[in-house]
Amino acid sequence: MSRYETEIDLTNPNSSQTQLISLVGSNKTVLDVGCAAGDTARALIDQGCRVSGVDNDPVAAERARSDLEDLVITDLDTNPLSSHFKPQSFDAIVFGDVLEHLVDPAATLRDSLTLLTPQGRIFVSIPNVAHGSIRLGLLQGAWTYTLTGLLDRTHLRFFTREGVCELLEGAGLVIEELRSTVLDPLATEEIDIDAGRLPAEIIEWVRHQPDALNYQYIAVARPLEAGETPGPRPSLQPALPVTDVRLEDEHTERARAEREERHRMLTIRDHIIGLEASVASADARTSRARNRAKYAERRAKALREELDTVLAELDQLSRSTGGLSRRAKQLLAQRKEGS
Repeated sequence: MSRYETEIDLTNPNSSQTQLISLVGSNKTVLDVGCAAGDTARALIDQGCRVSGVDNDPVAAERARSDLEDLVITDLDTNPLSSHFKPQSFDAIVFGDVLEHLVDPAATLRDSLTLLTPQGRIFVSIPNVAHGSIRLGLLQGAWTYTLTGLLDRTHLRFFTREGVCELLEGAGLVIEELRSTVLDPLATEEIDIDAGRLPAEIIEWVRHQPDALNYQYIAVARPLEAGETPGPRPSLQPALPVTDVRLEDEHTERARAEREERHRMLTIRDHIIGLEASVASADARTSRARNRAKYAERRAKALREELDTVLAELDQLSRSTGGLSRRAKQLLAQRKEGS
């Protein structure tokens, strides 16, 4: 049994094979590159397609031979598709999880364009190396190759969403549709993650980063026409809403509790800062009042000294002139009584 042999559930949209089969449609001439044991090919045949296959594993592919129009066993790194099939032979060429295994996937894509009919399309699925499980694994220093999956030990190339688009566009293709299958970072056991040793906030942060839940990308592309200027790329369409697959688990609860505790501590801190500001403001007001009181006291003392000087002069004048007015005498008497 091929390690790439799977049971295809066409009722499950969150599968790259289901997406590819749905996008190819019915009644097409199809080349299934990397056909393995023929799971995808048989599903396409059930839709009325005529399918030929290519694979480098003769044992696995032999199981598909009886269902295929033609089967070629070859190594695409050394033998291009165009050396095995006639030009304009296919309405659809499917590269299902194949391009990441090739030394020069762009060269293989460019070569395959000669095999397309005028209205033909290229269909690809490619795993996302920026999936959250790989990000979390790298935080713990883990990068361990596996038999299949994101870190398949036979992968030679690794792609992000941007890398997938650049690969297709660099091969002379225009992307018409871009989809993804989605999976929570902790919903796969492919990557060696000890989630209990990671801060809950980090796990939740990764879960909410762009493309962290995209497990595989699926694209439909056509050849760029002569003189054509490519338009904007299509928006990504996840097979399911990411909110449907993003887990809420113990890490979510722990992160929420930590956020609430941090918010509580920040609220207390802000309250303390407010109290300190109030005390500082009150101290400032008290200091200003003391300064005003000291100024008033100095001013009153100065006025008293001025008044004493004036009264002394009046007293001297009284003695020298023989008398003062009634008001001056009253002032002198009041001042003496207050002394």
